Amino acid sequence: MLSVMDFRRVGAAALALAVLAAPASAQEAAIYSGMDRMHPVWAANGMVSAQEQVAAEVGRDILAQGGNAVDAGVAVAFALAVTLPRAGNLGGGGFMLVHDAKTGETHAIDYREMAPAGASRDMFLDAEGNADSELSRYSGAASGVPGTVAGMKMVLDQFGSMNWADVIAPSIRLAEEGITVTPDLADSLEAMKERLTKYPSAAKIFYKEGGALYRPGDTLVQADLAKTLKTIAAEGPDGFYKGPMAEAIARSVTEAGGNMTAEDMAAYKAVAREPVRGTYRGYEVVSMPPPSSGGVHLIQILNTLEGYPIGALGQNSSETLHLMAEAMKLAYADRSEYLGDPDFVDVPIDALMSKEYAADMRDKISASFATPSEQIRPAGLAPYESDQTTHYSIIDKDGNAISNTYTINFSYGSGLVADGTGVLMNNEMDDFSAKPGVPNAYGLIGGDANAVQAGKRPLSSMTPTIVNKDGEVWLVTGSPGGARIITTVLQVVMNMIDHDMNVAEASAAPRIHHQWLPDQLRIEEGISLDTQRALQAKGHVLSLEEVMGSTQSVMRDPESGFLLGASDPRRAGAATVGY
Repeated sequence: MLSVMDFRRVGAAALALAVLAAPASAQEAAIYSGMDRMHPVWAANGMVSAQEQVAAEVGRDILAQGGNAVDAGVAVAFALAVTLPRAGNLGGGGFMLVHDAKTGETHAIDYREMAPAGASRDMFLDAEGNADSELSRYSGAASGVPGTVAGMKMVLDQFGSMNWADVIAPSIRLAEEGITVTPDLADSLEAMKERLTKYPSAAKIFYKEGGALYRPGDTLVQADLAKTLKTIAAEGPDGFYKGPMAEAIARSVTEAGGNMTAEDMAAYKAVAREPVRGTYRGYEVVSMPPPSSGGVHLIQILNTLEGYPIGALGQNSSETLHLMAEAMKLAYADRSEYLGDPDFVDVPIDALMSKEYAADMRDKISASFATPSEQIRPAGLAPYESDQTTHYSIIDKDGNAISNTYTINFSYGSGLVADGTGVLMNNEMDDFSAKPGVPNAYGLIGGDANAVQAGKRPLSSMTPTIVNKDGEVWLVTGSPGGARIITTVLQVVMNMIDHDMNVAEASAAPRIHHQWLPDQLRIEEGISLDTQRALQAKGHVLSLEEVMGSTQSVMRDPESGFLLGASDPRRAGAATVGY
């Protein structure tokens, strides 16, 4: 039972539920929801936090049936391909952290897309040598070889407890019987109509006959996707990466101007990597290594800020936000120079994440004024995903946990559906540096380390993260948001550790972002006018923009063992559910 002293840390609604009742059995599958966005969802056994409710419930049901966190995570990944088609996917890729409670080890699975064998450094340059964004974003050439199916099979084989076909079964049912169109899905299909109707293969799935829009309450059936899921369930990844389906995907990509082959599909491999690890005020932070830049720079920024009394300075005070922005600028400058696929370039991971380097970074920060970005250069060390990326976090009754972020880059990827498969293709090739020094779609500058190369994985900002306290999983979190993913995760972690917020408060608090270039401090609504004026007086150029991120977080209370979770209120349709 939680004590009254736990009230603020856990949240009023969760405390009331904990005092009044606890689930009698897994069969009850009780879902406890917070009374408002400042109160966490509470559960006693297992919890799933995801960006779409039906998929979250699929994962919750797997847990209640006795599956572990990985079983649930694989089921959620396939379900999101049906229920959240703008980001959930078979035709994209991503990163997963898996914490094995029995061994105490955390593993990183890299199933990021790979450039086809026919890719080349200058493939996205026009005749004048300028980067051509139409090619890198909306043509067949925009698609890398997808990794999601291979990644999910790899993680299930190594850490799951259920049968492959059984965890795919819920997604088959959803695709075959249809899903109820939510207001969020209807709005996104209306907004993306121009892109999705460019390709008849996509238009016939996501719009009614004659191009009419789906409205909330309608049923969307995805028959081709159901057939694809059945093939994958029956044949494993070979049913996707080899044979008729691989040929159909390669053919559609090639006909749309790309150069993917069936051989490229067959050659795809997911990779196990060693997570990056750091410490922040006594907590261990475990996150994704390159080709994600997320973990390295999350830890780099935390190391820098650890030298300041952030808690005493106050949450979202001008002093705190100034120091955060300055640390962000320095880290993003380093990102532009050093980060890329570690199978192709030497990334100075240890140097970037060292406490000594953080001390050097603090020497470059003035408490009184903002350093102009034009005066910041990457340090002399040895050698954007879109907003429509999606993240989910899961902890099961035994303490196993996963943190998974995956994407097809832009909303609905390139808009291309591989004909006859129902598979939306990614446009992740835009995450390479089409021309070193030229910003990508999210304003991120890249260098030679992230240049296009056959077989290479593009640099990512995805930051699936697990924070441990006293050797046990304490927080599982992550977010979509392109260039802003790293700073979004950073602020959830800082809000909980530095400012003693519960997981819901930490998720809802207003956010900021600085990525070095352009030289502007992006802020959300909710940062006070007095704070804004104080930041401007220090020399920051403020830009009030749309909301940032969509965190999905689950924490385990170390004293009671209860699970507390929260879905970011910034996006409709997200849900945190438990039993």
